[in-house]
Amino acid sequence: MEWRGNILQQSYRVLVINPGSTSTKIGVFNDDQCIFEETIRHTSEETSQFPRIIDQFEFRKKTILDALHHEGISSSKLDAVCGRGGLLRPIEGGTYAVNEEMLDDLKMGYNGEHASNLGGIIANEIAESLNIPSFIVDPVVVDEMEEVARISGVPEIPRKSIFHALNQKAVARRVAAELGQPYEELNVIVTHMGGGITVGAHHHGRVIDVNNGLHGDGPFSPERAGTVPAGDLVSMCFSGEYYREEVMKKLVGQGGIMAYLETNDAREVEKRIEEGDEEARQIFDAMAYQVAKEIGSMSAVLGGKVDAIALTGGLAYGKSFVSMITERVNWIADCLIFPGENELQALNEGTLRVLRQEEQPKHYPNPIG
Repeated sequence: MEWRGNILQQSYRVLVINPGSTSTKIGVFNDDQCIFEETIRHTSEETSQFPRIIDQFEFRKKTILDALHHEGISSSKLDAVCGRGGLLRPIEGGTYAVNEEMLDDLKMGYNGEHASNLGGIIANEIAESLNIPSFIVDPVVVDEMEEVARISGVPEIPRKSIFHALNQKAVARRVAAELGQPYEELNVIVTHMGGGITVGAHHHGRVIDVNNGLHGDGPFSPERAGTVPAGDLVSMCFSGEYYREEVMKKLVGQGGIMAYLETNDAREVEKRIEEGDEEARQIFDAMAYQVAKEIGSMSAVLGGKVDAIALTGGLAYGKSFVSMITERVNWIADCLIFPGENELQALNEGTLRVLRQEEQPKHYPNPIG
């Protein structure tokens, strides 16, 4: 318990879990303060013994519990466990209580296999043993797009909402806190810039339009191609020179800066620019140009009524890259910079809003509407 103002309020301890392909990031928070954070690395020898990602469940759970024990953190003191949301059915944003329908979809890989699917499963297992609640927050499948935004021009290929929902939503709430207004009353354009880049139009608490940051559209990024000329792409696919997998690698993994400069490290690109590499300068400027252009598109989605623009993700640490973007878009609204992803913090914040009864946990699958 602690005093806030003149009110005695309960203090909460939360374990958050973010599984990745080669690591599991965990954190323990006392309210808003992180008291323990660790990235547990998994070697290829350790993970290769499991035929499917879901089969890593017990192995990863044990590494988490061992890390907590080694740090001297008692699981019995936890009030909730929150895992990274996986490739579930499209749902609206928010904090969801883990339930049987969610567990079934995570285990079967409803929208595909990914290490993030383990987050809710591990969180539920640990929480059930302690008789405390488990949650997920804003998975990548968050879908709040307006119907008009889904229309692509080809009926068989609707636009999809796949983006950095966890960080985008968390950053939008931080913008709201800085402006002293509720997130649900603001129009904010949030740009997450990492290995992939997504630009979302947040209208009164909902992301009504966003580019597909996986292999769909939008700016090119350090390793993704973004929007490319469709006719030329079709010609490449049917040229007989490439297998399907090779074309997909050109779009995701080997696209963007990687394709032009043979690196996906923005710091290396900036170093080349400082050393006078004009090609690196041109490609880096083009990526900033495309990001700014996408922000401009989202300002049109919001009817020009934009309260703030937020730049976040790993690329937001690059001052020169950020300035190239802000110089093009600061006429729309003030640009606020939030470097990094802070995913563990975002998971904790979503859990605390429910524990503090600031919002109700959502039930999966929640109808989109």
